[in-house]
Amino acid sequence: MNEVTLSIDEAKQLCIEALTASGASEINAEITAEALVRAEIDGQKGHGLSRVPSYSAQVKSGKVNGTAQPVIEDVKPGLFRVNAGFGFAYPALRMALPELCLRVKQNGIAAAAIHRSHHFGVAGQPCEDLAREGFIAFVYGNTPKAIAPFGAKEKVLGTNPIAFGAPLDTDPLVIDFALSTVARGKIMAAKQAGRSIPQGWALGPDGEPTTQAETALQGSMLPIGGVKGAALALMVEIMSACLAGAALGAEAGSLFEGEGEPPDLGQVVLAIDAASLSAGNFSSRIKDLAAIYEELEGARLPGLNRLKNRKTAAEDGLLVPGPLLEEIRHIKQ
Repeated sequence: MNEVTLSIDEAKQLCIEALTASGASEINAEITAEALVRAEIDGQKGHGLSRVPSYSAQVKSGKVNGTAQPVIEDVKPGLFRVNAGFGFAYPALRMALPELCLRVKQNGIAAAAIHRSHHFGVAGQPCEDLAREGFIAFVYGNTPKAIAPFGAKEKVLGTNPIAFGAPLDTDPLVIDFALSTVARGKIMAAKQAGRSIPQGWALGPDGEPTTQAETALQGSMLPIGGVKGAALALMVEIMSACLAGAALGAEAGSLFEGEGEPPDLGQVVLAIDAASLSAGNFSSRIKDLAAIYEELEGARLPGLNRLKNRKTAAEDGLLVPGPLLEEIRHIKQ
């Protein structure tokens, strides 16, 4: 595939120009572009520049309010809500994190529920940011339906990412994963390339396993770990959609199509004062745990690839598929 190298600043400016040309405000475009490029840098391309065309189409159609200004709604000392205004999730998250830091310092624990939201990209990003402030963090977010409950044929739950962050030396420990066996984007790519998919990725609309990408896209994704993964996806649905008072995955519209109603997704971010709750022992205990991993042959803590990708991007820039680059450039013309 033809690929073009962009600097990090060039990639960010490209995103900003495409989003503002589509009708997003400058500040929303800047915050969103920063999150997308950050995902690209970390090697999470499914949440990176590839999202710009669909984001732009949704701003143009009004499915995403590109000029929305998120609003904090106070609930209790350790709890607050953020109304994303049917805009992008990233400005709402940007507003939520400093408020979470303030409240967790005062109360020891704090949670934010974001509603009227959209695709929120790499769930580990806000967890990492909070971990750098010394807090343990959890993020739960729901997505449009893609997974059938275990034993059923009809998809009801989203791929529903969950993430965790913990302070550890200079770079926090971040664990972040969606609950489908593979990303839906991999099946879409297989369809475009005319390839079959491995057994165990998806079910067809008849509820039977399939290796045909097109059939899989009409059916449902398989959860990680079978019945346990399906139960975990249900838990995340409750911790995000239900707890934020947002749309269920079964009710939310596509995050890829330009037309339709706003998806109205929910995200919940939880932060805990690790030092206080552990009586000052957390830092030494997690370092001891990390040391066990370092000495164990074949084991490694999650996130090392993310750090390697950052170093590569800083030195060499970002490789962007030529067709995607042209598509984004066409948006901003």
